[in-house]
Amino acid sequence: MAARTRRAEQVEGTREAILSAAERLFAEHGVYAVSNRQVGEAAGQGNNFAVGYHFGTKTDLVRAIVRRHAEPMEAVRVRMLAEIGDSDEVRDWVACLVRPFTEHLAELGGPTWYARFGAQVMTDPGLRRIIVEEALSTTPIQQVIDGLNRCLPELPLPVHLERGAMARYLMSHTCAERERALAEGTLTVRNTWEDAATGLIDAITGMWMAPVTSDRRVIDE
Repeated sequence: MAARTRRAEQVEGTREAILSAAERLFAEHGVYAVSNRQVGEAAGQGNNFAVGYHFGTKTDLVRAIVRRHAEPMEAVRVRMLAEIGDSDEVRDWVACLVRPFTEHLAELGGPTWYARFGAQVMTDPGLRRIIVEEALSTTPIQQVIDGLNRCLPELPLPVHLERGAMARYLMSHTCAERERALAEGTLTVRNTWEDAATGLIDAITGMWMAPVTSDRRVIDE
């Protein structure tokens, strides 16, 4: 029993080392610019096949990194949803999208890599699907989407989808740029992740509530 326990702990330690190394390397260089061998070496693994053994394909590895961070963020989101109830304020629902991410980054300390990892993944259509699927599979995110829908009943579906994509990119890349600046020790516009979240919530709320210009075209006869 003790031997099995030690073995399980070793396996878990190896998996965590690989996830940490992959997250950092993917954040710095991009997912497809980094080989499994490089990840294994950065994780201190002498076996060139360690990454494949523990995680399978690179897509599986990316999904594992996303899931590694999902639970603490969802815990924050659940708490916030309980606080706002059936709010009719768009800003409240936007905050439930933004603050779990920024609070998690703040809790991780520094330097962090997850925001830059996410931005790299969001630039690839195939990998981006992983983040979107993982997010949409959770009940709290569905509650946020339902809340936004209730607050914006007149917003046409195509515009709703378009602005949802805009919000994801704005949040992802703004947080990635702030994370990069913190890692490099350069000046940031906002002093804290909490303040950065406030700025993002302002911008995304304004985007959701912006007027919709008709796409009807006037044809000269």
